[in-house]
Amino acid sequence: MSDLSLFQTVKHKLFRHSGSPTAEHEDASVTRPYETTDASEIWEDESFWDADETVAMVGSMLVHLIVILSLALVQLQNPVDEEAVVMIAPPPEYEETVDLIEEIVVSDQPQVEIGADALAEFDMAEASAATFAEIANMVSPVDLEPTDLGDIMVNKMFSQPVAPQDRLTDQKGRVGKGTAGASGAVDQITFEVMQAAEERPTLIVWLFDQSGSLTRQRQDIRDRFDRIYEELGMLREQLDSKTAGEDPQDGDQARVLTSIIGFGEKVQLFTEEPTADLETIKQTVAEIPVDNSGTERVFTAIESAAKQYNSLRRNNGPRGPKRNVMFVVVTDERGDDAHLLESSISSCRKWGIPVYVIGVPAPFGREHTLVKYVDPDPEYDQTPQWAQVDQGPETFLPERVQLSFTGNFEQEPVIDSGFGPYGLTRLCYETGGIYFTVHPNRNVSREVRRGEIDAFTADLRAFFDPSAMARYRPDYLSPQDYVKAVKRSPLRQALISAAQIKNVNGIQRPQTRFVKRSEAGLAQALTTAQQDAAKLEPVLVQLSATLEQGLKDREEEESLRWLAGYDLAYGRVLAQKVRTETYNAILAKAKRGMPFEKEKNNTWVLVPADEITVGSKWQREADTAREFLQRVASEHEGTPWAMLAKKELEVPIGWKWTETFTDLSPPRQGGGNNGNNNNRPPRDDEKRMIKRAPKRPVPKL
Repeated sequence: MSDLSLFQTVKHKLFRHSGSPTAEHEDASVTRPYETTDASEIWEDESFWDADETVAMVGSMLVHLIVILSLALVQLQNPVDEEAVVMIAPPPEYEETVDLIEEIVVSDQPQVEIGADALAEFDMAEASAATFAEIANMVSPVDLEPTDLGDIMVNKMFSQPVAPQDRLTDQKGRVGKGTAGASGAVDQITFEVMQAAEERPTLIVWLFDQSGSLTRQRQDIRDRFDRIYEELGMLREQLDSKTAGEDPQDGDQARVLTSIIGFGEKVQLFTEEPTADLETIKQTVAEIPVDNSGTERVFTAIESAAKQYNSLRRNNGPRGPKRNVMFVVVTDERGDDAHLLESSISSCRKWGIPVYVIGVPAPFGREHTLVKYVDPDPEYDQTPQWAQVDQGPETFLPERVQLSFTGNFEQEPVIDSGFGPYGLTRLCYETGGIYFTVHPNRNVSREVRRGEIDAFTADLRAFFDPSAMARYRPDYLSPQDYVKAVKRSPLRQALISAAQIKNVNGIQRPQTRFVKRSEAGLAQALTTAQQDAAKLEPVLVQLSATLEQGLKDREEEESLRWLAGYDLAYGRVLAQKVRTETYNAILAKAKRGMPFEKEKNNTWVLVPADEITVGSKWQREADTAREFLQRVASEHEGTPWAMLAKKELEVPIGWKWTETFTDLSPPRQGGGNNGNNNNRPPRDDEKRMIKRAPKRPVPKL
């Protein structure tokens, strides 16, 4: 009997005896005759559990139930590895280690393109000073459990960043490393040479500026060679002991070789072959002739040196190039062949040659500075003379508005920018070298007096802490990328445009004292003074209008350098504009007549004052000027911008009249101190006959 027929038979019997409505509805003809039947008769008639159909049904249900449960439990059953070993132990403790960078190695692969290998939203590599992040812009280190397949050292792939991630690719050479003398720079370069020589044999190429102003510095470096090559000799002995028994890569050549190149109007190679003889090196440097042409072709010399020694940088089998090559430039100017800067960078980067420059600090925002010149020949007059030298600016384009007029009439001092001239500094930056700003009178705690300036040194009156200036590094970009960055920012474009406006000479010393001999004479004197101010007003109005175009973008600017430069320029321009225009206005007001408070007085004197009495418009501009200048002084402490802002704030912006008396009596004729008609003392003819050393004119430096 099938399961279905069995189930129907049992169902029929149950419902037939139950008297339930369901059974009645299903088969009324069957249920109605048994409505009064007693239940006991059913069990007496046939036992339900003794029937074969019941046993078969229950068995079938159990079988189906077992099958269904078995299928359901198949996914919950885990495979059992009979060979597995279960160990119960606390988790292992891992000691966190930090790998310190012991060495920086320059890639042996030639770099053809200039710039950082970065894909960003701009088609260039920005080298502007980034805002250093207090918290690293990087995901947290990943903790991984050890595995039999190997240890994945994820945490060792990263080092703690000191700036936002998108700026790390720009960190190349070092710039603005200030020293008080060339010897300090030479010691640092000696360390760099030792690092390179530990990797492979090294060639140092010294490129000396042949101008007369470098005579003493060349002597200082020559005298330092003893220590340099003594230390390098000790290194050579250590390396030779380590590599004893090995085949030397360079045969019998010395570990460190030296070449000497001079440059001025021409480039000269003074060592036909690189040498390791210290006496030969010192004698060669001592005999470098002076070039009085006033031309320094420094980038031509660098390109020539790269062409001369690039064969040493070609791959020489599995060990890489035959030698490391380093260029050390000694100069006190920016160079007269800046058009070769980009090709010089390309050549040095292509062959992996770092460039180190022992140079001078660039004057802040200026192209020229004065150098104290003393004739190097003691047979001639040793009186100091001042010669103009091209040592700046520190940026590709001038980023500072030139204003000379201040209320106290003092000439603005020439100060240190904190960095070297743009071209040579960018060359060091792009090639992985260092630019050393050497000035023997460097003092960051006070201003330097002119009498303290050493011979052959620039007249810089103030210096700044390199740690404070690090965040104000110039943009060491190519000319094309620099211009693109400026054009993208209205603030930067406004500042550069204002800095291009020339002939802002200002009122060097405006007339402030007016003696009243007559009404007409006073009016004429006031009118003449107004004319000087009237010449300057249009230029200041143009500067103010140009800088105002950058106000809308000020909040978007992130560079501290550009913010400081813009705020200082706008504050100073407004202050100068108000001083000039109120000077003109107060003179015009005086021409209408002013009575003296004291009848005796006959002279009007104009003095700086905080109050402005000639118009509320100028008062609002004066308040804006103070706001910008105070912001620079407080937010950029310890920088050239803050120093100039403070000097501007020391001088009141407005004017006021004071009165005094001037004696107009004519001076007495004759008289003098020789009333007794005594004879004059005889002149010392012997003293007049003393032979003085001849004086030569300052050569072009």
